[in-house]
Amino acid sequence: MAGTTAAIVASPWESLLANTPKFKIPEGFSIKIMGTNWGFDGTVDAFCEKAKAAGYDGIEMWWPGDKISQDALFAALKKHQLDIGFLCGVGESDPQKHLVTFKQMIHACAHQTIQRQLYINCHSGKDYFPEEINNEIVQYTIDLAKETWHTICHESHRSRILFAAHVAKKYIQRFNQLRMTLDISHWCNVHESLLHDQEDTVQLALTRVDHIHARVGHPEGPQVNDPRAPEWVEALSRHLEWWDKVVELKIKSGAKHLTILTEFGPPDYMPTLPYTRQPLGDQWAINVHMMQLLRKRYQS
Repeated sequence: MAGTTAAIVASPWESLLANTPKFKIPEGFSIKIMGTNWGFDGTVDAFCEKAKAAGYDGIEMWWPGDKISQDALFAALKKHQLDIGFLCGVGESDPQKHLVTFKQMIHACAHQTIQRQLYINCHSGKDYFPEEINNEIVQYTIDLAKETWHTICHESHRSRILFAAHVAKKYIQRFNQLRMTLDISHWCNVHESLLHDQEDTVQLALTRVDHIHARVGHPEGPQVNDPRAPEWVEALSRHLEWWDKVVELKIKSGAKHLTILTEFGPPDYMPTLPYTRQPLGDQWAINVHMMQLLRKRYQS
């Protein structure tokens, strides 16, 4: 008869978390983890209080267009001692109007002097715009970054300029100073894969990343319902592989920090039950879990 004490076999998810990066995190290098107010129903002060209590270093929010909202935001940041990264992007479908409005928005954001932002993340252009318009948007941000010494990144986001890996490659090769926000979950969705067939393109893109959106996508969507569930171990492992490479490249470059936003979203990014539209996961708890996972993985 077999012994009564069975060997404990680690789950695939537990085994994944036990595999730490192959490189060392040096002293003096830090990961700054940001919280998103996407899906938060409350005041900016209440959100900042909750983010600080959860252990976030800062928050990422859309640049407010009016002074009242700006004053409220900067007061909350000061009160709760949080860093800020801004989102900039506009929705006009007319290319010329889009270009003008985007320039106005990001110019105002980059030249505000109340609290220096860690980065500006651009939801830039449209996937269907003429290349000359998207080119002008990218060049404008490069020039603005030089002028202001800000980190200005373009997000790999569906419907935007860098919506697909092979399209992003053209812009990366065209603009030597293009910097990226890596939200590679979108590319998994667009290409209906975990991108093993575009390895060279992905590795090229990783060399341009200054900011990460840490949401886990899969071949059929931009967000798994819960990254803690064992059925998503392959998708989580693939994303950690990409994020590890970005961290390693940053360390090798001599950078002192890297910013990461935990960006699991609410319904309808979060899958829901039919009829009731009840979310299948707890958005806030999942994002806090991701923050803790990343802190443990990248602590020095």
